[in-house]
Amino acid sequence: MFLPKNKRAIGLDIGSGSIKLLQLREGRKGYKLERFGIKTIDPELIVDGTVMDAGRLVEAIKELLTEQRVKIRDVAISISGHSVIVKKITLPVMTEDELEESIRWEAEQYIPFDINDVNIDFHMLGVSEGGEAQDQMSVLLVAAKKDKLNEYTALVSEAGLNPVVVDVDAFTLENMYGINYEIREGEVVALINIGASVMNINVLKGGTFAFTRDIPIGGNKYSEMIQRDFNVSFEQAEQIKRGETTSGFDPATLTNIFQSLNAEVINEVLRSIEYFKSTSTHENLEKVYLSGGTSRIPNLEAQIGEKLGIAVELVNPFNHIEVNPKEFDPEYLKQISPMAAVAVGLAIRRGADR
Repeated sequence: MFLPKNKRAIGLDIGSGSIKLLQLREGRKGYKLERFGIKTIDPELIVDGTVMDAGRLVEAIKELLTEQRVKIRDVAISISGHSVIVKKITLPVMTEDELEESIRWEAEQYIPFDINDVNIDFHMLGVSEGGEAQDQMSVLLVAAKKDKLNEYTALVSEAGLNPVVVDVDAFTLENMYGINYEIREGEVVALINIGASVMNINVLKGGTFAFTRDIPIGGNKYSEMIQRDFNVSFEQAEQIKRGETTSGFDPATLTNIFQSLNAEVINEVLRSIEYFKSTSTHENLEKVYLSGGTSRIPNLEAQIGEKLGIAVELVNPFNHIEVNPKEFDPEYLKQISPMAAVAVGLAIRRGADR
């Protein structure tokens, strides 16, 4: 979003729990999966979105590139969290050139950072139709702190890559959804990506941005509570969370941990959806798509659906992407596909994309 674009790039999703690399090839019939790899990283490497050990992260990226035999050097990355502000604002109707000239002044009214410390981008969503607001237009305003952008672009540059696109996690989910699911006019859906430390909630209307919110909660919180209650290492807690080892651990205690934190996650989802409804007119959420590694926490999908009273399903970012079963194990892809949502959204970035 903030750097020049190129025609072809790999998608690199640098999360606080793992790094996901994905490469697509675009053909006449759509996209084909060429490369996809995941490398788990230690939780202390990225804390609250801040890189704590750049050296080890660079090595992890290099190892992933080598393992996947990636030759493309151009890369698309994304950021999220408290260093990114996304707001839908209303302004008097003007041309894109006029907005380009005035956006910095407009942004100062909405951005809680020093305007000199951020990079700003915008996307014109359209002019209001009818009524008293017909001389107004909706604009999507995005601001990201320069130090965060520089931190992540320097990281991938040191790994030998050329960062040609820096996007926002919420928008990568929108891109992923757009190529994999049928877009119905006026339909309101929520894309909820729950990673290791951040949950992105992105509401779309008719496939277009309507609302987004980043919340500092994710899978690490489950692991930390398991680690504390069972007196195990973080690595063991991760294995227990994923169901890889449960022998010798009280299942009732584990269930209570899941239930407690699921309730916390669901409460944040409900608050976000209610806020969206309060700022929109007659908008009813029709469906929720879950992604991210934490989306597979036991009963979370069902409990969100029960609380919202609507259909909830795990997203399939490869729904309309050609996958060769001889190159990629279908069962493995099915298990880890929710973790690939952001990476797919990054890997499809082309030319004049937002």
